[in-house]
Formats: sequence, structure tokens, C-alpha cells
Amino acid sequence: MNNERLTAFEDAILAIIMTILVLDLSKPNPVSWAGLWALHASFFAYALSFFWIGLMWVSHHNSWHSVKTINMTTVLLTLVLLFFASLFPYTTSLVADNFKNATAQVLYGLIIIAISLLNVTLSLNLGKLNPKANFGLLYRTPTYVVLVDLGIKLIGLILAVTIFPQAMIYSIFIASLTLGLSLLRN
Repeated sequence: MNNERLTAFEDAILAIIMTILVLDLSKPNPVSWAGLWALHASFFAYALSFFWIGLMWVSHHNSWHSVKTINMTTVLLTLVLLFFASLFPYTTSLVADNFKNATAQVLYGLIIIAISLLNVTLSLNLGKLNPKANFGLLYRTPTYVVLVDLGIKLIGLILAVTIFPQAMIYSIFIASLTLGLSLLRN
């Protein structure tokens, strides 16, 4: 398999996942501004998931053009990453419907942390195979940004498990802003 075929497969799966996310959005009852506001947690969970996946796609898109060589490890890591990403509609729906529930928040966070760690592993694999690409922990993202991103998510996970369930989704939002700003600088 070549890298163009793998990236096309990944692009297709991520596009499908992003499309499926909107299907779980509840409709307001009644259809009014107050009804829409009552669903603000659902809209926040949807928007965060959509843009988080989009941010991952942009990061891959901006980096994979430097990839000349892949191996079976690359393919398998991508497949596992896409498996966890396919859980986004489910976990987003859980969080949207149970915003203050620790189990829903922790599951959502664990999926995002798993994908983050898989992205790091994938980047390290591609960096070994493509030394001229200058990949670090997360493609060309500075190492300190990746460590801050993971640290924020882990703090959110600890807080979600112990005292404040919503800390998970808020930490993912903050971490996403950190990564997004880093992408804008590069």
C-alpha cells in the first residue's frame, strides 16, 4: 500500500465520522431560542468533536505530503487510530446527553487521549521511516506544545474522575486551542 491510498482512506473515514456527528444532535422542543439554548451542551460537544477531528485532519494533511515511505506498522496504527475516532459520534452523544456525568466525560476523554497517543506513535513511526520529514512527537508540532496538550488532557481526566466531571471536555477545548494556535504559527 502506498501513502496516497492510506491518506485517501483516512480522509474518507474522518469525513464520514464528522458527518455522522451531526445526526445525533437533538432537535429543540419547542423550536425557539429558549429551546435551542436548552441544547447548548449538545452543540458544544458536537462543535468540539467536529473541530477536534478537523484539527487532527489538518495536522495530518499538512504533514503527510512529506511522507514518502510507510510500512505495515503505519497502516495498523492508522487503522487503530480510525477505530478510536469512529467512537466519536457515540461518545459525543453520551457527553451531550449526560454533560455532568463523570462516566460519559471520562469515556470521551479516554477516546481523545488514546487518539492523541496514537497520533504521537504514528508520528514517531513516520519520522523513523522518513527522516528528512523532521517529524517530532506530533509531526511538525513543537514538542513542548504536544506535552502541554497531553498534560492538559490528563489534568482534565483526573479532575473529571475526582471532583468536576465537565473538566474533561473543558480541558479538551483548552488543549485544542493550544494545538490550533500552534498550527496557525507554522
